[in-house]
Amino acid sequence: MIDYKIEALVIKYFTNQINSEEIQVLNNWLNEKEKNRLVFKHYVVTNYSIEQFRSAQSANFVSWDDLESKIKPIKRNTSFWKYAVAASVILFVSLSIVFINKREKNNSINIITIAQPTLINNDIEIGSNKATLTLEDGTDIFLETGKDFVNNNVKANDVGVVYRDAKILKGEIKYNYLTIPRGGEFYVQLPDGTKVWLNSESKLKYPVAFAKGESRKVELVYGEAYFEVSPSANHNGAQFIVNTQMQEIEVLGTEFNIKAYKDEPRILTTLSEGSIAINNGFEKATLKPGEQSEINTKGQNNTINITNVNVKKVVSWRKGIFTFTNLPLKEIAKVLSRWYDVDIIFMDKELENIRFTGVSSKNQNIEEILINIKNTNYINNYNIDGKTILIR
Repeated sequence: MIDYKIEALVIKYFTNQINSEEIQVLNNWLNEKEKNRLVFKHYVVTNYSIEQFRSAQSANFVSWDDLESKIKPIKRNTSFWKYAVAASVILFVSLSIVFINKREKNNSINIITIAQPTLINNDIEIGSNKATLTLEDGTDIFLETGKDFVNNNVKANDVGVVYRDAKILKGEIKYNYLTIPRGGEFYVQLPDGTKVWLNSESKLKYPVAFAKGESRKVELVYGEAYFEVSPSANHNGAQFIVNTQMQEIEVLGTEFNIKAYKDEPRILTTLSEGSIAINNGFEKATLKPGEQSEINTKGQNNTINITNVNVKKVVSWRKGIFTFTNLPLKEIAKVLSRWYDVDIIFMDKELENIRFTGVSSKNQNIEEILINIKNTNYINNYNIDGKTILIR
């Protein structure tokens, strides 16, 4: 699969919005290894027709004669209906905002380009670093800009929380909680050196120190978190274990993402590096890098389903990017609601099932995103009333 950042540049190329610096980025990527050129060619063949290829502005970052010889006209028979579940719109937001509406006509893609976004003035704030640290005695410490906290083994500010390793006995273990509200994200370094990034509306329970010779256990109470685990070899072989609703993950030393929100019907665990074992109480499964496990939290199906995914897209939230892959607008609304701390209501329930694919910066004003979704002509309008957004 093509890297989403490279994909974004290709989209800009075919919409005549690429600049010389971005062309150089493509040059460097394509010259890095032959595999990149093959992936790129496959992507172009899959998504663009010869006519689009010829009409795009010329650039020197690829041998176009070689590429064109491998491009064949795209034959598509898919009929698109405005409110069909299979409807697909590609959305890309960068320095400028580009939508590619994949309602094809004559075997080509209808590309709609939107100019640089205008300054938007509303009361909805972009998400930022904020969290509540709950100490072992129940005291709540609110962490945000300008607020620091220090005690015996923890230092905290508006960037993150860092614990100092301490030696304790098993019976002395005490726990802290880090709660991330809607409109926030945060980072914590645990006493063993494990690093955890928490997404909006998430909560992590963890010991203020790990007992020597015991498994290092934490709990993702709800939400989404990316773990970079300190290897067991650095802790006398002690395993690292993450508990969530309906599953336990055993780790030796690796990086992975868990998405386990209370209002979503499945738990998704995605492995970036290393190996992890998942146990849902009924069966066990081992993940390899690039694999994602899915556990259904609502039905009677106790199976752990495993698929291959683009890990960079799954964990792009940690880099300040929204990445949506064939996702219904209802699910996109959940992501936006958590980050911007708003409620999004659909006046027409059929709109919830329109599917989008694309990339957007988390530093954008939400109305920039709404305006460009509206410009796809899939929704008629939207209204913002305080922290409530009505979509029609």
